[in-house]
Amino acid sequence: MHTKEVIDYIVDWMGYYLRESGMKGWVMGVSGGIDSAVVSTLAAKTGFPLLVLEMPIHQAEDQVTRAKDHINWLKNNFDNVTGLSVNLTETFDSLSNAVNVDNSDSNTGLALANTRARLRMTTLYYYAGINKYLVVGTGNKVEDFGVGFFTKYGDGGVDISPIGDLLKSEVYELAKELDIIESIQTAKPTDGLWNDDRTDEDQLGATYDELEWAMSVYQDYDPEDFQGRKQEVLKIFNKFNRAMQHKINPIPVAEIPDNLKSK
Repeated sequence: MHTKEVIDYIVDWMGYYLRESGMKGWVMGVSGGIDSAVVSTLAAKTGFPLLVLEMPIHQAEDQVTRAKDHINWLKNNFDNVTGLSVNLTETFDSLSNAVNVDNSDSNTGLALANTRARLRMTTLYYYAGINKYLVVGTGNKVEDFGVGFFTKYGDGGVDISPIGDLLKSEVYELAKELDIIESIQTAKPTDGLWNDDRTDEDQLGATYDELEWAMSVYQDYDPEDFQGRKQEVLKIFNKFNRAMQHKINPIPVAEIPDNLKSK
């Protein structure tokens, strides 16, 4: 990949889109992970105002530290960046109490994880609304179009997706070129939506490198065409890919026949 040229292309594309939209700048969340670090740096490089939010909800200390370190790094390198911490823990706890969370239900954990992402989306759009900013997404190609590893109307609720056509490995290439702080480049990917230290790999059952391979072959091969780990990974990918179609396909609309609508 021509990394420098890709960076320039995305920055130019983002700037053109913002100018055409009539909006004034960007707002996005930073988590201490590689995707948000790269995307926020690309947004900063456009020269337009960028508001980066750190939005902890019972967050692990190392994630908060990396997020704050990155915000400081951005502010030291770009004059157009403003950082803000919005602690949503109390809001999340209040909502959990209001809906009478049933911890005995096996679906509760995932529902609460997705609720965290949706609270953050709501917060981002509040700041977008009062500033006339666009909400910037941080999803990469494997997550957004391969295994659907994002929350519908959560981190999937954005206005623009700068790295949606880049594989995770390519995001790491951009991070190296952009000189993202080392602690973020070496941290294990995690969505940070749980009250433990589970990683993306723990949840998906495969590494991003393995999923990138599966994404490159799944349309042409069946799992039975492989053996061992490759067969297992392709089965994992296919399972997630089938389950995620509702996230990327348009919302189903009941199209009423003309003869039923006519008087």
